[in-house]
Amino acid sequence: MTAPAVNTPYQIIDDAMHDAGLLQEGEHPNSEQLTSNMRRLNDLINLWQTKGLKLWLQSDQSITLVASTATYTLAPAGSVAMVKPLRVLQGYYLDSSNNRRPLNQLSADEYLRLGKVTNTGAINSYYVRKLATQLSVSFWLTPDATAATGTAHLFLQAQVTNPISLTETMDFPLEWRIALRWGLADEICTGQPQTIMDRCRQRAEMYRTALEDWDVEDASTMFTPDARTQWSGTSSFR
Repeated sequence: MTAPAVNTPYQIIDDAMHDAGLLQEGEHPNSEQLTSNMRRLNDLINLWQTKGLKLWLQSDQSITLVASTATYTLAPAGSVAMVKPLRVLQGYYLDSSNNRRPLNQLSADEYLRLGKVTNTGAINSYYVRKLATQLSVSFWLTPDATAATGTAHLFLQAQVTNPISLTETMDFPLEWRIALRWGLADEICTGQPQTIMDRCRQRAEMYRTALEDWDVEDASTMFTPDARTQWSGTSSFR
């Protein structure tokens, strides 16, 4: 469903400036105000992507495996050509018979402790490096010819596309509009009377918190022990 035209940078900036007391009834932002507040709005959007799940930004990205090649880059000029995603949430391997099995995500410490990362075989894990312009994903074991007949799948959190036009529909669901509006109002209300600054801050926090709490999966979440670790111990009784 196409979002209505109210969900545009211009309308959010206009409303935020009224909320912050920078415009009076019937006034509209001038070109300089639109330019500076468009930058602030994009700054806000880019920061908010680091908070919460943002379910509408999640996607399943397949990676065509190459025998004896462990590392793949996700970037516009990477081995997987795409806009750099923010993070990898989960991963699985899909074999040539369409059977799936989960992959373990390794921390930097776990990956660096591997004895020999060039060993080939069936992949069971992956390690993600978050670089400035790309995500680099290294699989372990390095896929052999048999593993390369299947594909690796990464469940990604993508970036929100920053708006460049004042009249384009933003890459946010409509329910996020009020939070963006008051978040921007809170950013631009510096120097206004304390009551206005307090109102902007309180509403910005209230609306964003409400949406972050709402932006969760509908299914219940289950936790299972990490298969890579085990616990052992002894008990003594007297």
